[in-house]
Amino acid sequence: MSAHQNGTTAAAKRARMRQLIESKEITLMPGVYDGFSLRVVEQAGYESAMITGSGVSETRLGLPDVGVMGPDLNVQATEELSSRASIPLLADGDTGYGNPVNVHYVVRAFERAGAAGVMFEDQVWPKRCGHLAGKQVIDADEMVAKLRAAVDARESPDFIIKARTDAAGVIGIDEAIRRGNLYAEAGADLIFADALLSIADIERFVSAVPAPVAVNMGFGIRARATTPLVSPIVLEEMGVAVAEYPRMLTSAAVRGMQQALAAFAEARAQREPLERPDLLISFDEICDLMGLPEIQALELQYLTPSELEAKYGSAAPTVA
Repeated sequence: MSAHQNGTTAAAKRARMRQLIESKEITLMPGVYDGFSLRVVEQAGYESAMITGSGVSETRLGLPDVGVMGPDLNVQATEELSSRASIPLLADGDTGYGNPVNVHYVVRAFERAGAAGVMFEDQVWPKRCGHLAGKQVIDADEMVAKLRAAVDARESPDFIIKARTDAAGVIGIDEAIRRGNLYAEAGADLIFADALLSIADIERFVSAVPAPVAVNMGFGIRARATTPLVSPIVLEEMGVAVAEYPRMLTSAAVRGMQQALAAFAEARAQREPLERPDLLISFDEICDLMGLPEIQALELQYLTPSELEAKYGSAAPTVA
């Protein structure tokens, strides 16, 4: 069954996510945020993805990742994506939107939404992107309590609890390692230290934390990002379990739109229409990507011949 006619159960996707995280091979997770990005990632053959909270905030609200987006929109986006995905998706639960009691209910909400797991971070709310200045972190004991609540709240043992610490850039790598160990002891399945400042720090964190470790990576550009760019094969050699690319597709989408509009602006004064297949995919490609052939197959299965004739005339779709 295809991605569009998604028959993969939430339980199967959660089991697959756990298998990927615990594998000896590194798992690469692009950040998805809407239907286009999800379809492109599935089409490219990725086995899992993360839902990028920054991407959801930026594309749905037009605002940066600084804690403006609340849990309702976040869970809604997760449900919309998870219900259509053939691959497991790891959600972004920000700080849990309150104390451990809030975290308990937030876990239940993301699990009901169909996510394969959810991440919580130890920032002060309102949080902000891990690569922005002005971050603050809560006490480690408070985060441990949140994680214990998260672990206890999940109904499926395969539902992944991912713990993120932002302590490296605020306090230092030693505190990030201490917190990583505490969070693993609290039951987190995947530990993520954001904004590590060097390759040496990545190596130290991975070797010191007795749980699968995730890192965030940029792709193709070094501006602003605090963590150095490291190739997947080198990260795998370091022992990194998951490499996430949360801003790769949002950045690529913005660049693509800018380039298309710039080309259109240059062509406005020309008499010949603009044709740039290097900048734009075709209408047919979009229809195929979004699953139109499967919709037509359902029409053939359920509509009467007269209904098909009325809709399409002689151009009615036929069984391939």
